[in-house]
Amino acid sequence: MRAQLLFMTAGIIVLSLAAEKCRQLVGKESASKSWTERFALVECFDMGYGTVACLIKQFVKLYFYYMRAVNVHKIRVQATDVALKKELSQGHSYADAMKRARQQGKDTAKQASKQAKFIMGPVISSGWDLFETLYVGGTLAEAITRSIGTFFGAYIGGIIGDGKLRWMGHIVGSLFGSWVGGRVGLMAYDIGKGGEYLLHVAHKE
Repeated sequence: MRAQLLFMTAGIIVLSLAAEKCRQLVGKESASKSWTERFALVECFDMGYGTVACLIKQFVKLYFYYMRAVNVHKIRVQATDVALKKELSQGHSYADAMKRARQQGKDTAKQASKQAKFIMGPVISSGWDLFETLYVGGTLAEAITRSIGTFFGAYIGGIIGDGKLRWMGHIVGSLFGSWVGGRVGLMAYDIGKGGEYLLHVAHKE
């Protein structure tokens, strides 16, 4: 694990150096815009696009939380019904069967909620990074590349963190992974732009 972490860190450093050279090569106008520019919290109160964006973000989060709650409840009810029929078929009394079935439904719902949490956070983070990149003037390609990096970073970070420190580890791991993943996505974008620039120069010559 330590060797893998060291290898990954070295890879990110090399990628960062290469991306920086590519940004210098293509110039400020062609390089990634969201590497240095961010959607500031104060822009949520500009009574314009910033306010609309923040409202939409909160609405989307609430919608995802609602859908997760509905889905988990549905899974719990189905798991309870299946477990109840199974327990009754094995000759248990109704009261005993219901008690066992409810516990089974609770355990199944807990697992489903955990799985949904691993997906929901990365989706929201990547969606926000997609919007933020476009908001600060980045291209659609930059926004997509960054959001993909954010999604995988938040997803992997959340799983690793949850395995180490449970819910607190999940939060910290997801946030850190989201930031690292987004940065790696931007590095990949800048390296791609640098390669495109070199091919263009070579073609002209």
